[in-house]
Amino acid sequence: MQKYLVDHRDLLFTLFEFLEVDKMNHFRRFENFDRAVYEETIRLAEKIAAESVFPANVTGHREGCHYDPQTKSVRLPSGYPAAAKALFDAGFLSISDDQEIGGAGMPLAIQSCTWEIFCGAGGALMLFFMLGHGAAHLIRSFGTPEQKALYVQKLLSGEWGGTMCLTEPEAGSDVGALKTKAVWQPDGTYRITGQKCFITNGDQDITRQIVYPVLARMEGDPPGTRGISIFIVPKYLVREDGSLGERNDVFCTGVEHKMGAHGSATCAMSFGDNENCTGYLLGERGRGMNIMFQMLNETRLEVGIMALGGSSAALQYAVDYARTRLQGVHFSKMFEAAAPKVPIIEHPDVTRMLMGMKGLIEAERMLSYYAAMQIDLSKLLEGEAGREARALVDILIPLIKAGNSENAWQITAEAIQVHGGYGYCSDYPVEQLAVDCKVLSIVEGTNGIQSLDLVMRKILLNADRKNYTVLKSRIEKTIENASGIVDDVYRNRLLSGLQRMDSVLDAMKKHMDEGRYHTLLINVDPVRRAFFDLMLAWMHLWCLTLARPKLSACTAGAKGEALTEILSKDAEAAFYYGKVCASEFWLATEFPKYFGKMDGISLSETVDFLPGNAVFSSHPCA
Repeated sequence: MQKYLVDHRDLLFTLFEFLEVDKMNHFRRFENFDRAVYEETIRLAEKIAAESVFPANVTGHREGCHYDPQTKSVRLPSGYPAAAKALFDAGFLSISDDQEIGGAGMPLAIQSCTWEIFCGAGGALMLFFMLGHGAAHLIRSFGTPEQKALYVQKLLSGEWGGTMCLTEPEAGSDVGALKTKAVWQPDGTYRITGQKCFITNGDQDITRQIVYPVLARMEGDPPGTRGISIFIVPKYLVREDGSLGERNDVFCTGVEHKMGAHGSATCAMSFGDNENCTGYLLGERGRGMNIMFQMLNETRLEVGIMALGGSSAALQYAVDYARTRLQGVHFSKMFEAAAPKVPIIEHPDVTRMLMGMKGLIEAERMLSYYAAMQIDLSKLLEGEAGREARALVDILIPLIKAGNSENAWQITAEAIQVHGGYGYCSDYPVEQLAVDCKVLSIVEGTNGIQSLDLVMRKILLNADRKNYTVLKSRIEKTIENASGIVDDVYRNRLLSGLQRMDSVLDAMKKHMDEGRYHTLLINVDPVRRAFFDLMLAWMHLWCLTLARPKLSACTAGAKGEALTEILSKDAEAAFYYGKVCASEFWLATEFPKYFGKMDGISLSETVDFLPGNAVFSSHPCA
């Protein structure tokens, strides 16, 4: 079995050179932590990922989940309970949660780093991990004191599992069309009846108890999302002392047979078939969607981290394979019949693929951890500083969820391509990474929904465009700081990209004001995709301002054979050389495509066509 590979040095760069997360200890919340503690935590995560999570993930991909129709229960792959226990026992489920509720209290950026490591080793297992964590946060934020006491610590410790019950067979992403009902009972509980589908780990055998946050509508409440409430529905009723009582009337009725993520049970769930499903109102009546959005926002960042973990693992495997696979001769000796074979990493086209992957992943890592830090700062800072952090979180979350998950599909495909025919076979882990990652662009709100959230809710419907204005000011500051360090061609290109985004958003605002909704809405996803390219360019320019001086310090301006000699002996010089090359390559060869995308968005306004069925009325399905 191939071993799990982690880009340890780049994790440290992102945390301690880019974010300087160890300086967060000037906040009282983090005063007992330092870099040594964080690095030890990361090394422990890498050890557990390699020894427990990765082997279970490989086995889980082949075994899959098993549904027993007699007991209406699901058995996860054989190695999952032990791998989960290793994570729970080490405290990684609650690593960033408050110490008063059993967490370690570390910065969210450290959680993001360790979770990236685990997601690269076993994304399907981490789906179980993340949803229990989200359910705990939901109850902690909106539950009564009694609900918090009963559920939160047991969810965060991993003693109990949790998930989210939102989607229904006929509603899909149109949550307001749900049919699940909640009927008030004289004892203050609610009788829940309805069906849910695509429920990740709706049943599993890692924990006996599962806590289901369920969206449902009370009798008499209005249609649409405004009439939805949210309820805590436990698999087993919980007594006042916290012990488990009788089985609740909620059961798994089957599991989906999926393209990937075979180790994660995607369940159809039935509530109240015997009219005896008990639920407890969470928060205020009719505020279910507002409450659920907290969990969605947190899990959307985590989905982005999951995509990042799988992408990073795919790159490491591709580089490892390209270094050892001998095929063809060096391009400088292509006309010499007796020339020796070389590793395929020496071939320019393979280098191009690897550089493209590296450029995407390293910028995504910086952006994702940056957003995680802003979440912490939004809670720690007061006044305008706190408001700016919240504005950045609002605008970055849909970008990271959609951008990272979309690129994961591209990156894993490139990793397969580097492996050639072997990559298409299950002998190498890139095949599993590809089929596992595709779901990430669908779950927790499809990427199209992220596009609507970004362009409409976070920008165009935001009266003063506060989110965008704050983000824009941060980018302009980076451009200013890069002066004299980074070539002006890269600084000016990012500035031009920002100005181009301004003009496109102004045009979209005009479409909205004029009621040209078809032209507006057909472009929200292209704008979001281009916007993510702009974010990655921002990260690469920022990276160059940090890495270029450190590379110069290591190499003292050496070139040619002298530079090659230094890079072969000095690991730090080689690392910074790789950082500079990846950022300059991405800014020079990939970011220019952004401007083509923006041209396409602008020119699409000249194409006038009716939506939907009118275009496809001549097709056979019509």
